[in-house]
Amino acid sequence: MLYLLQFLLLPLVVAAASTPKGWHFVQNGTTGIVALEFVIVSPTLGVMFDRAQNNPLQINGHGAWGALWNFETNTATPLEILSDSFCASGGILSNGTMVGVGGQWPENPSTEPDTDGRMMIRLFNPCADPSGASCKVIEDAQTLHLAEPRWYPSSLRIFDGSLMVVGGSHNNTPFFNTDPANTFEFVPKKDNGVARPSPFLERTLAVNLFPRVFALPDGKVFMIANNQSIIYDVEQGTETRLPDLPNGVRVTNPMDGAATLLPLSPPFYTPEVLVCGGSNSSDTTPSMELSSQDPASDQCNRITLTPEGIKKGWVVERMLEGRVMSEMILLPDGTVMIINGAGTGYAASRSVSQPIGLSNADHPVTRPVLYSPNAPIGQRFSNEGLPSSEIARMYHSTVTLTPSGNIFIAGSNPNLSVNLTTTYVSEFRAEYLNPPYMSVARPTLHNVPTTIPFNHAFTVSADIPAGLKAGKVQVALIDLGFSSHSFHSSSRLVFMKAVLAHDRKSINIISPPNNRVFPPGPAFVFLTVDGVTSTGAHVMVGDGKAPPVQEQGIQLQL
Repeated sequence: MLYLLQFLLLPLVVAAASTPKGWHFVQNGTTGIVALEFVIVSPTLGVMFDRAQNNPLQINGHGAWGALWNFETNTATPLEILSDSFCASGGILSNGTMVGVGGQWPENPSTEPDTDGRMMIRLFNPCADPSGASCKVIEDAQTLHLAEPRWYPSSLRIFDGSLMVVGGSHNNTPFFNTDPANTFEFVPKKDNGVARPSPFLERTLAVNLFPRVFALPDGKVFMIANNQSIIYDVEQGTETRLPDLPNGVRVTNPMDGAATLLPLSPPFYTPEVLVCGGSNSSDTTPSMELSSQDPASDQCNRITLTPEGIKKGWVVERMLEGRVMSEMILLPDGTVMIINGAGTGYAASRSVSQPIGLSNADHPVTRPVLYSPNAPIGQRFSNEGLPSSEIARMYHSTVTLTPSGNIFIAGSNPNLSVNLTTTYVSEFRAEYLNPPYMSVARPTLHNVPTTIPFNHAFTVSADIPAGLKAGKVQVALIDLGFSSHSFHSSSRLVFMKAVLAHDRKSINIISPPNNRVFPPGPAFVFLTVDGVTSTGAHVMVGDGKAPPVQEQGIQLQL
């Protein structure tokens, strides 16, 4: 009762704060399952998945491994899941349906589900109930399944609103990918349901689990696995090899670095990719000759995906410290947050020498860092004013920007089951990292249309605090993405052309030109004025139809 009273009084305390708090962590609630996959599905709800294990959160007499997180109450409600969703991926289709893909085969059929999670497609349809009380995951092994088993795949929403599923392993592997699914496929099915072979995935063995994939503004897909990169033409089915990452750094599981497509801006929407951290260890060294004490890489690599930029190749920068298993979050002002991870070791459990308990990694990096893409090289990284968390967030942790504009962090579990007594425990504490603007007067948006066509001019009302001069006004359209295993699938930020009216009460906006610059589907609109960001308005970009959708908007002359 005392905790409930404290929680109910919290908004009053925050509202009464007389001075800005700056960046600060707040622990609020427990997830009940290890949130090793997380995706926001509405302004109030997120869906999270775990492995099938005896989690504290129970449903129908057993530990839940799926749950809804309610951002209004900071509580978890269990979801009944038929298949083991351990180490899956996912995304949201053009009509707003969340799709989870892959998982694992039951390791213990006596206590786990007997449905093959590796083949499963899980659906969570758009949920209008703010509490999620009427919402559920849909599974049907007979009609909803992949073309081949996939454990540790990646996924990406592409220009026609469908989900592209990339790579993975056919079976659970302790470290390297020894039973690869070196193919691509799609949800809904393309190619008569036959997976497409990929020379790129063959070439990047055995460090190619959870490849990093990004939809480019021309509709092609950029991919990174191991230390190699390509551009894949979905429509032609062709791969174009690009320069390898410098200095032999490897950035996909089990040597996870973080990667993101940097914010796209009009009029040219020039794509740039940033990749940071990972490992300089060889992909031919047996895993038991590697150690949890091997240093993670501090190298960052950035490339501009134009003919001139590709010819120039990767530009190398250095983070403030090495990181493995971190993740990148696009913030509404265009900066990138690098958060979570470890300073030494690798992903996975009990498969290298000198594990810490079962953890292949050690020395958690608990202080985030901000990357400013437009600052001069050498001045882009800063952790000034950023706090450190008391919680280690390494293997099987997740993070996401929320509709409120702060950062939600959950999960972490290098153990094979729930373990609360080891060095790096199964983590159920939920945590928020609040930016400075969460404790000051913020801009607000009103009358944002729920559906935004492409290449569409529209006007929204705005309230801008008197203390803001409005010297810099940014309107960001953000796909919050699907967080799993140090990668934020489909995460995307496109700045929209925006002009603030002289009376500061309305903003004229032009949406992205077409469904390739922003793959059609749900998104959030954020207004940032002089570095102070509003809450996000939930919108549907495009016509909201189920995939595959037709071309929409106008073609860019690049």
